[in-house]
Amino acid sequence: MLYRLKTDFRLSIITFLAISGLVGISPFAVMRFVQGDVLAGAVDLTIMFSVTMCMVYAWVTGDTARSGLFMAVVACVGAVTSGAVVGEAGLFWLYPCLVTSFFLTEPRYAVFINLAAVIALMAHGVAFSSPVQMWSFAATALVVSCCAYAFAHRNESQRERLEHLATIDPLTGVKNRRSMDEELAMAVASAARTGVSYGLVLLDIDHFKKVNDQYGHGVGDEVLRDLVALIEKNIRRSDQLFRFGGEEFVVLMTGVDQTGLRTVMHNLQQIMDRFLKHPGGKVTASFGVAVLKTGEDPESWLARADEALYRAKASGRDQIVYADDGVAGETAAEIA
Repeated sequence: MLYRLKTDFRLSIITFLAISGLVGISPFAVMRFVQGDVLAGAVDLTIMFSVTMCMVYAWVTGDTARSGLFMAVVACVGAVTSGAVVGEAGLFWLYPCLVTSFFLTEPRYAVFINLAAVIALMAHGVAFSSPVQMWSFAATALVVSCCAYAFAHRNESQRERLEHLATIDPLTGVKNRRSMDEELAMAVASAARTGVSYGLVLLDIDHFKKVNDQYGHGVGDEVLRDLVALIEKNIRRSDQLFRFGGEEFVVLMTGVDQTGLRTVMHNLQQIMDRFLKHPGGKVTASFGVAVLKTGEDPESWLARADEALYRAKASGRDQIVYADDGVAGETAAEIA
């Protein structure tokens, strides 16, 4: 639970707003029922119930886009209704709603929701004691909305930058292991839901330490970048490449069976054998390949590919080994 709150900003806002609404509105709802103001009390209860359902929906489904939009609408509609029912005292509830709407949903929707809420209150007019107060309220609401928009936009930009830094390998520009774990979990879920087949390729550059030791880490880094460029040029756009760590990479392929996967791997190994080089000669790699099995989890899927890679290296390297085969794979020379 705490992990989701830390990693999903919009979910944390939805949760915080819902809890704050329950704590802040509950005393007023009780007070109004005690005072006999049933209509105002019913409005408060409706708002509390609605934001609670939004929070529950967000937690259960993970769909924070719809739940955030709905909560922004509920909050502003509730504030407008409160202002119309209880008068001037209800105006104060709209300000936090104007701010949080920019964090709950997209800016274009938040702008529309805020404008609609302010215009609705001004059109109704009952909550204001004079035209001066009404236009003062409109001006302050506009200032609050502009400040909230600027802050939310800045926050979103920073969040995207941090997310990029957290999921992209800085040397090669491909996704890192953290991103790979998420994509493997999504692939497993997709396979269970749609029946689409997935292939996983774990590759390791042979004798990469020697390249670094003999020619320096600058040459080694260039080899890694050249490898990434070759792989990305020779896989489909739907396939994904990740840096698993060091000189190990992972390719996630969508919609491939055993036969198609073997063809792709043979072509990829031949291309690497022809074009991937360093000052001392060509660079080879070992491959472990596994097709996702029905009901298999990401950990066991990756473990099977890793075990196949271990067999490829133990068999002399420059090999392709398939997890479902009992023998080592073929070298690039044998394939050619």
